[in-house]
Amino acid sequence: MDVSNNEVGRCCVVWFGQPGSMERSTLAAGGWQLRVVAGDAPARIGLRGGDRVIGLVDLRALTDEQVAPLARLLEAHSELPLIALDGSRAVEHHPALERILARCGERLVSPVNPAQLAQALAACERNRADNAGDIERLVGASRPMLEVRATVHRYARVDLPVLITGETGTGKELAARALHDLSARRWRPFVAVNCGALSPSLVQSELFGHERGAFTGANARRLGLFETGNGGTVFLDEVGDLPADAQTSLLRVLQEGTLERVGSNQSVLVDVRVLAATHVDLEQAVEQGRFRQDLYYRLDVLRLDMPPLRVRGDDIELLARRALDEFRELHQVRARGFDPDARRAMRAHAWPGNVRELLNRVRRAAVVTEQELIRAADLHLADPTLQPAICLDDRREHAERQAVLDALRACGYNVSECARRLRVSRVTVYRLCRKHQLQLAALR
Repeated sequence: MDVSNNEVGRCCVVWFGQPGSMERSTLAAGGWQLRVVAGDAPARIGLRGGDRVIGLVDLRALTDEQVAPLARLLEAHSELPLIALDGSRAVEHHPALERILARCGERLVSPVNPAQLAQALAACERNRADNAGDIERLVGASRPMLEVRATVHRYARVDLPVLITGETGTGKELAARALHDLSARRWRPFVAVNCGALSPSLVQSELFGHERGAFTGANARRLGLFETGNGGTVFLDEVGDLPADAQTSLLRVLQEGTLERVGSNQSVLVDVRVLAATHVDLEQAVEQGRFRQDLYYRLDVLRLDMPPLRVRGDDIELLARRALDEFRELHQVRARGFDPDARRAMRAHAWPGNVRELLNRVRRAAVVTEQELIRAADLHLADPTLQPAICLDDRREHAERQAVLDALRACGYNVSECARRLRVSRVTVYRLCRKHQLQLAALR
């Protein structure tokens, strides 16, 4: 193999054939680097020294003419552990194919789902470093979550600021912890602070420290969170709530890598990676003069958007089952699953509180239910099959505004779902919002 020895090793899959889009997404979400090699490629496979590599032999579209060149290529790399992905019958009895299959430690039969592929790779690569951290808590097999996991793996390797955006309860801090755990700073501190919870009069001291006598009650020098996290990662949740003076100090940390404690004019060097999160529109805050434009551009070097729960499909039930299983490990409750009505209700609910709301509803239902299967009523969710549609024709003109507002609230301000409930088009919903001066952005 063509290798060099001067870079940190990665986890790589050399795919002999052509992976599909979902297979590419699954590998990226698992942190695997992908190298695609055609069956008749030259015998040099470019890899770096220290890479932990698995070969996946894709037999699904393999022709009789490609078998022998592929066999020779694999024989030239006898040290490479192999997995076969079988789907071809046209070349099944080819002698060279029998040699290839004899070398494969595992044989998957197409179509293969993402979980099977991930399990096969994990089983084949026993010595992979166990440094996944909170990436495993970013649960989900939906395409939005596969993209999030892949982005986290990609961003963790570069020491740049990341702005994590998303609605409340979507797991922004989990993503920040995963970025830290997968980075070169993982052995250093991870310091998280909610900027909205800091007292405006003490925010400078909390973040950047103070000297003795700097203000009434400052009886000793105190190191701020940035000095405490020196060498590691500082996560600023709800960064949009920082007051103006703290924004200026944060900008200095990002630009110069220095800070000044309150009551001092001495610069202190700090080496931290800054991750910031917000559920508000920082661009709008900049336009309104509530957030510094230069600081915004310093924070928004890389951006990670956390998807709302309502767009994650089957992940909703997956998260609910996981939440219930974890709760059952700590508490003796009768509930062991969800009945069909509860599953339908969870899929239909808009989840304005996202994952945090789901966890709270599941835990509460596990405590109050007297059944083995949690019902929709236990979750305080109505069965969507029993929900009467709101019909505008049955409302008088003066009540139309309230009807639209009720429908929007019931579906978490999702315009498409609101249109279905009202039995009108999305265009009509927008027209009614304009007519009745309902500002969707403000309502959300």
